Amino acid sequence: MGKYSKFNSFKGFKWPWVNRKYKDTVFRLLFSKDKHALLDLYNAINNSHYDNPEELIVNTLESAIFMGMRNDLSFILDTSLNVYEHQSTKCPNIPLRCLLYVSSLYQQIIDESNLYSSKRLQIPEPHFVVFYNGTESFPEETSYRLSEMYEGRSTDPELELTVKVLNINQGMNKSLMQSCEELNGYSIYVAKVREFSQTMSFQKAVNSAVDYCIENNILRDFMEKERKAVIMYSLTRYNQKGHMKLIREEALEDGIEQGIAIGKEEQLTLIIKNMLSLGKSPEEIAESCNCSIDEVTAVINKSKELISK
Repeated sequence: MGKYSKFNSFKGFKWPWVNRKYKDTVFRLLFSKDKHALLDLYNAINNSHYDNPEELIVNTLESAIFMGMRNDLSFILDTSLNVYEHQSTKCPNIPLRCLLYVSSLYQQIIDESNLYSSKRLQIPEPHFVVFYNGTESFPEETSYRLSEMYEGRSTDPELELTVKVLNINQGMNKSLMQSCEELNGYSIYVAKVREFSQTMSFQKAVNSAVDYCIENNILRDFMEKERKAVIMYSLTRYNQKGHMKLIREEALEDGIEQGIAIGKEEQLTLIIKNMLSLGKSPEEIAESCNCSIDEVTAVINKSKELISK
């Protein structure tokens, strides 16, 4: 067991700025329930050879969106604290969100009274990885840095945080995919959903993609066991607040599809206002509307200007 096994039990602190409207994802479902899969993913990223899944201490903030960041996976292994996130849109602001998020994790694992001790504390070193599988052109690997967000750039920033971004679309990072069967399987599933949705409804595309994976021994056990959940998360991004919320979101999605078809700025503005009222982040809005973060921000700013007049 790693040296941070004592942090397996976390304090039940309720964060006032945490949004409890977390919506699960297929990515998180795949890796959060299977420590073997999560360990394989870690080894593939770090070229390491850990072989005991029980050494993983999963410390994901359950059922929460922290400052707009949907935390998919966070865990401690040996002396490292790892935060993994899946994104389908570009995410240049994620270093700041990671900074805020990891601060909350440290507050969970460290006794506050020890902060004032004369003895130096030892804490796990944080590492941040984003898995990108959006449709926009993106390099195989890149990094976002907190210092890139500073208004005044310095050559030697006193506070830095780096997020590694890996493109997991089919054809990208082949070595990584070969090293992690589960990640490659997830990438194939997403690619098949997109492929099938070109010729059939999205619901049929999701079902067909699941069937394809099972028939071709791609995440077969996972797909057979979690079929209903995979389809549900893919179609609706299930929200635990219940059926009425789901109905509202389905109605909103219908409006989004109509708005995109119309292509009017006024309609897009209305959609964004509605999504903001439902607690959606700019990233979620961009993903749902199939537009860039910059476009969403521009519409939001214009809306604010109209309100102030």
